[in-house]
Amino acid sequence: MPLTPQPHGSTRSAAELNERIRGLWLRTGGRLTAEQRREYEQLVTEWAAAVRAEIVQAA
Repeated sequence: MPLTPQPHGSTRSAAELNERIRGLWLRTGGRLTAEQRREYEQLVTEWAAAVRAEIVQAA
């Protein structure tokens, strides 16, 4: 599944992003192409931002 770029301030939750990251690894058997690596990096970056945002909201 190709990565759909999200606007700044994405509304995807950390849980949703984590699920997408896990799905990517499962689909590829742990071997990523260059394009999949870019998708993975974008998902992880977005996931980290979502985690930070959820922590701030909880505080």
